[in-house]
Amino acid sequence: MTREQFIAIVKTEQEPLRRFLLALCCGNRDEADDIAQDALVKAYLSFSKYEGTTWLYRIAYHLFIDSARCRHNMQPLNVLEKQEDASFAADRNFRYQSLYIVLEELPSKERTAILLFYLKGYAIREIAGILDATEDAVKKQLSRGRDKLKTLLKDE
Repeated sequence: MTREQFIAIVKTEQEPLRRFLLALCCGNRDEADDIAQDALVKAYLSFSKYEGTTWLYRIAYHLFIDSARCRHNMQPLNVLEKQEDASFAADRNFRYQSLYIVLEELPSKERTAILLFYLKGYAIREIAGILDATEDAVKKQLSRGRDKLKTLLKDE
């Protein structure tokens, strides 16, 4: 693959990757953009190893996990504080905000499996490749994630 071919692929995948990360980061646009930028740079530096679109998502997912590990003081999303935050004002009318709030309750692997399956339309086999998991593990994560989402959405 040439550098130009890789750049063309990135141009088509950049926005879908950012949307995936925005959902994975539960609406935290700054964190999602930082991870997307890091993923694209990392992918660019090793574009000769390109294995397909899932490869880019695997890089982004692992960077998300690394980012989550680095956060020492993980606080639950406080909607009232977010509304006061100036950066939230631009996203005040964002129609999926309540979904992000509920998604934040899911463990990251379940959240990722749900987003890749339903938002991105990846097959279970592809998700297993991104998450470095077995297909059975992905099926369990999807099942548990759906059950938890049903419960959480009922409570809203």
